Amino acid sequence: MKYIVTGGAGFIGSYIVKKLVARGDSVTVIDNLNTGKEENLESVRNKIVFLKDSVLNMSLLEKETQDIDGVFHQAALASVQDSFSKRDEYYDVNVKGTENILKLAKKNNFKVVYASSSSVYGNPEQIPIKESDAKNPINPYAETKLKKEELAIKYSEMDVKVIGLRYFNVFGKGQSKEYAGVLKLFLERIRDKLPPKVNGDGTQFRDFVYVDDVVNANILSMDSKISHGFFNVGTNSSVSILELANTVIQASGLNIQPVYGPPLPGDVQKTLADIQLIKEKLSWTPTIKLEDWIKEIITSNRIDEV
Repeated sequence: MKYIVTGGAGFIGSYIVKKLVARGDSVTVIDNLNTGKEENLESVRNKIVFLKDSVLNMSLLEKETQDIDGVFHQAALASVQDSFSKRDEYYDVNVKGTENILKLAKKNNFKVVYASSSSVYGNPEQIPIKESDAKNPINPYAETKLKKEELAIKYSEMDVKVIGLRYFNVFGKGQSKEYAGVLKLFLERIRDKLPPKVNGDGTQFRDFVYVDDVVNANILSMDSKISHGFFNVGTNSSVSILELANTVIQASGLNIQPVYGPPLPGDVQKTLADIQLIKEKLSWTPTIKLEDWIKEIITSNRIDEV
């Protein structure tokens, strides 16, 4: 099969690329390297086509999407904090870039699986969060994700096959600060023998999902006969930020306590995914537990790989 991965040099995108290459698919990566890194693709560089370009380059997209089976659309600007000061740029890349892909999916008849986000729910009205629950984005980044979902619905009504995956907090080796940033920051401070810094009171809690599990959700979505839908990609388990800090400290063996800073603007209080729908429709289940992964990374002195 022939696929394009936009944002394929990024954290999640590069994992998708490697999985597709491993199963024998033909892969073209489109990434402007704004946050992605070409070294993320080093192990498969000679097995893919890499194009340093943007999803806003419609003529390039038009040329590259002829005769393909699907697009894994991962390209996006993803920092909640940056989105407050760069609203127009976030709208252009995240919303207009996605519409470019969907327009061409209609024209050239290919399937799209794209990265949505649990941020569309904002501060949820109930826990765990179901796909049908209210959408109340509380920052400009999340607003662009909801706009993308509106586009996906619009184009699905024009017979475009499009599935949106609402990622919760994605973690794994090579992770970027945008996805499970608090974990990366905690591990970096532990590496430097410094106490983890908790923003706010630490009672906020998160559902952390492993990157390989997220990749499997993408590929199962593309391979499925499902034409349209939105799915939570989480674990239906959560940990508070303070518990996370203490787990990292305990695994390190250091005799320190967390320190506290002010809460971050646009930060949601709680996330916990109901994953019944993705289990039923795609036979997907998470496989890696956050606590086990943290212990393994710290005890094997591999924090620098994160």
